[in-house]
Amino acid sequence: MRFFRLFTACAAAVLFVVTSAAQTIQINRENKTIAISTTDEATAVADIASMNIGFEIFKPDANSASIEAGKLSHAIMEALHKAGVDDKSIESKSQSLSRNIRFDEKESAEVRAQRQFRFEQSWEVLTTPQDAAAILRLVLAAGANQSGSIDWRLADRKGLQAIAGSNALVKARAVAAQMAEGLHVKLGMLIYASNEVPEAKISFTRPKSLGYGSGGNIGGGRYMVEPSMLPLEIRPAIIHEDATVYAVFAIERGNQVS
Repeated sequence: MRFFRLFTACAAAVLFVVTSAAQTIQINRENKTIAISTTDEATAVADIASMNIGFEIFKPDANSASIEAGKLSHAIMEALHKAGVDDKSIESKSQSLSRNIRFDEKESAEVRAQRQFRFEQSWEVLTTPQDAAAILRLVLAAGANQSGSIDWRLADRKGLQAIAGSNALVKARAVAAQMAEGLHVKLGMLIYASNEVPEAKISFTRPKSLGYGSGGNIGGGRYMVEPSMLPLEIRPAIIHEDATVYAVFAIERGNQVS
């Protein structure tokens, strides 16, 4: 209890310094403390691949577009199940039937007549980085001609944040120790630490484009995958998690060098 009361008193003594301080080193000679704000990071390889799977078709009328879309939709679901993806890892993102207003100026009247209506559907599919290439290969063969982009994620993001915070705290002590040495005093125990940034910042290296044609997708029509075609070489992104901590260290009494 004595230690707890002492710790509480010390924390209260430096609270004003912590809440009003900028991100820099501060020396409070009255309370005999060194306060410092530092930022560091932690990295990990993404272990979740959020894949965009979808298709786009054009037909001369709404009825034929709906019929073909139904066939493609079921074929793509069968391909996903064949790849071992369960239903809880598949989420519908969009589906729509609309009159087509996008025509190439070079298209003939006959071609335009066959492209009067557009149907599109897409899903978000969660899988492992190791299975992403095989899944993409199967859904392409099933007609998913608007597929390929991947959003890389990390299952234990909070764990990575904790590591980043720990790294920042280690860095804070190292910098504070150097400052104490320059002041000819001895750095004491950590008496206060807080996360400077309410929401940690996460970033990742840009993933490789996985599709074909414009925008990383496969345009128009059913894409036939040859049995001998090798799966794409897909590599997961590296996730970077930043953390900033504000730490206050005691300056031990009786150790100041004259």
